[in-house]
Amino acid sequence: MATEKTRILIDAGLSFRELSSRLAGIGEDPARLTAVLISNEHSDHVSGLPVLERKLGYRLPVYATKLAAPALAWDERAPHVETFQAGCRFSIGDVEVDSFTIPHDAIDPVAFAFHTQGLKAALVTDLGYIPESIKYHLRGAQFLILESNHDLEMLKVGPYPWAVKQRVMGRKGHLSNDVVSDFIRDDLSAGTATLVLGHISENNNHPELVRLVAGQALTARSLSAKLVIAEPRRQTEVFTL
Repeated sequence: MATEKTRILIDAGLSFRELSSRLAGIGEDPARLTAVLISNEHSDHVSGLPVLERKLGYRLPVYATKLAAPALAWDERAPHVETFQAGCRFSIGDVEVDSFTIPHDAIDPVAFAFHTQGLKAALVTDLGYIPESIKYHLRGAQFLILESNHDLEMLKVGPYPWAVKQRVMGRKGHLSNDVVSDFIRDDLSAGTATLVLGHISENNNHPELVRLVAGQALTARSLSAKLVIAEPRRQTEVFTL
């Protein structure tokens, strides 16, 4: 998330080398980051954070909820951690950030909506279902990143142990393609210009299946939102609002 004055990294689950490479691919440098915003303490969201901070001299502020912050691990020393209460609004530079609680099996998981220059963007991943409170926060977003983690049938017959399958399917797990389709058909704002679907399981889903199911839902609503599938291990285009 970037403006002319502010550059926010949401989560840091990639290695410093991979993060630097991906930022370089869009003409950015980790040294120019304003802050890192953490959605939950699971490793795929924070495993690269200690090295990132060390490489940047521990100068990069980290934003995390009051409950999640103590669960963040540091290898040498901790940077400045700005804590916030889940559900509150706060500012990072010229960006207003709305945080809101999501149903996931982390300590205090949150998603975010960003407001700047009259525009609204939202990012929501790692949730088992979409309650009305989340739908409320997504209304009016011109740009939305939402997870479409798994195909239910592929998950059921896939390689995961049954306990893991139950976790993923549970109300604190991850969204299926069908749940995302229902959201698009019933609740996606007509003003959403770009819908990015990501956090796609490499074992229990396929990008083209995500595209097919979501595309059918958009067509059923006669919505003209641009649909982008964020494929695993591939960098997406840069989106300008």
